[in-house]
Amino acid sequence: MKKQYLLVCLLAAMAPFANAQFSLDGEFRPRTEYRHGFSTLIPDAADAGFGISTRIRLNAGYAAESYKFYVSFQDVLVWGENMQLLPYDQNNSFAVFEAWGELALGSGFSTKLGRQIISYDDERIFGALDWAQQGRNHDAALIQYKKDKFMFDLGLAFGQDYSNPTGFVNSGTAYNTSGNFSYKTMQYLYLKQAWEHFSGSLLLLNNGFQKFDTTVTPSVADGTSNLQTIGTHLEYKKGLFGLAANAYIQTGKREGDIDVKGAYLLGLDVNYKATDKVGLGAGIEIISGNDKGAGETSAFFPLYGTNHKFNGFMDYFYVGNHANTVGLFDVHASANFTFNETSSLLVKALNFRGEQELASGEKSLGTELDLVYTKKFKGYSMVLGYSHMFPADGMYELKGISEADASDTQNWAWAMLVLKPKFLN
Repeated sequence: MKKQYLLVCLLAAMAPFANAQFSLDGEFRPRTEYRHGFSTLIPDAADAGFGISTRIRLNAGYAAESYKFYVSFQDVLVWGENMQLLPYDQNNSFAVFEAWGELALGSGFSTKLGRQIISYDDERIFGALDWAQQGRNHDAALIQYKKDKFMFDLGLAFGQDYSNPTGFVNSGTAYNTSGNFSYKTMQYLYLKQAWEHFSGSLLLLNNGFQKFDTTVTPSVADGTSNLQTIGTHLEYKKGLFGLAANAYIQTGKREGDIDVKGAYLLGLDVNYKATDKVGLGAGIEIISGNDKGAGETSAFFPLYGTNHKFNGFMDYFYVGNHANTVGLFDVHASANFTFNETSSLLVKALNFRGEQELASGEKSLGTELDLVYTKKFKGYSMVLGYSHMFPADGMYELKGISEADASDTQNWAWAMLVLKPKFLN
């Protein structure tokens, strides 16, 4: 840990002596949250949650004629998590968030190697997950090509946790990290073509999840379960009108060697700039739920996307939850009001139903209202949010709590300061 902090200090010390090819910037992002029904329904007898977390990052980049280098150090601090005079970070959250090199190969080709953000289109399948204080990254190798308005990326990854170094050296590469669709291997091809008013992309993704033979003791690695996600993102924009669509399917085997059959995601969003100060939006998204028996599923899961920006900011669906269940039918409408050059307000309403019926036959899940106010100042900004969930009968059943035991008020409020200093550009 001391060595990691020493690296950060060294980068900062080098800044005054670097040339114009070197960049150094940072981020300080504290966020206060009041949680009284965030992610799931809170019982009437439970107290609300309240806390403050801070994300700090120090980012350094260097660009030469034939290569680029970038490194980002990150720590996520929860206020009060460490006892007084503690000589080390008690939650050990300090990490190298990004560390990659990009080599120019000529004729539009390049390769990008290392820990990096992978983000495409509206971030439905691959995204940075910037809302989460920890963010999302991948250890991967990319071969990239870009010319005019066409691009493609070929991505490859092989996960190894070194939990058993001796075994790794002599007899295999068993991957013991699991959960949240952590993959052993990944291969994908992403292609995108843009025209004047229209663009379209195609994603072909395969994730391999480590399997273990548990019939022997100790259990041993037994190949991978491979899940394929295939789909497209389309966008059209002309004048004041915009249209975006998603269509994805999943097949193969997900974590736990579960057969995936007939899983899909379909989404359509329309936006219109009503005036210089008002932007309107409306959309629908259908995510398939599970109607299969044991050992198989028809439920789609959006994997490594920025799921917080979809299906309500209160994160009731597909944010570490709602996997392999009744799916979702989401109808939403929004209005974005720009008051002046420095302030704006987003108002969004979403109605949720299950794509499949719950055990009771109920589908209705509820309605969520999201408000986000942004105010920009010189060099920093403040963002305030409030969300309210109006649960329907199906939500109580889905979340496993009776209406009588749940609180009458399910809400969430937060305030976030965003400060991004540029030490050297």
